[in-house]
Amino acid sequence: QVQLVESGGGLVQPGGSLRLSCAASGSIFSITSMAWYRQAPGKQRELVADISSGGRTNYADSVKGRFTISRDNAKNLVYLQMNSLKPEDTAVYYCNADGLRSDFQRRVFDSWGQGTQVTVSS
Repeated sequence: QVQLVESGGGLVQPGGSLRLSCAASGSIFSITSMAWYRQAPGKQRELVADISSGGRTNYADSVKGRFTISRDNAKNLVYLQMNSLKPEDTAVYYCNADGLRSDFQRRVFDSWGQGTQVTVSS
């Protein structure tokens, strides 16, 4: 099993900042990609940003220039620094990771965290 645990969500005023963290643990041999998704009420889950093991990043157009994704490969951590937050950024943010398990077969995993609420409101 591979578990992901997010932290860092909360209530922030428009224009403020938050930093989300996600820790992966369990039977991990390697992690290929780590990502942040979000889901607002009544909307589909959408990709916010992802980062490869080599550090290549990809962002949704709506967050480019405001959000920064980073990772610590040695500690299986991924972060999302969110600046200049807007009310439309309000959502539950989910961490996702895929890679190989440390079992004999090196099975692929694709795991999700439970989510952390981010609310941007005055």
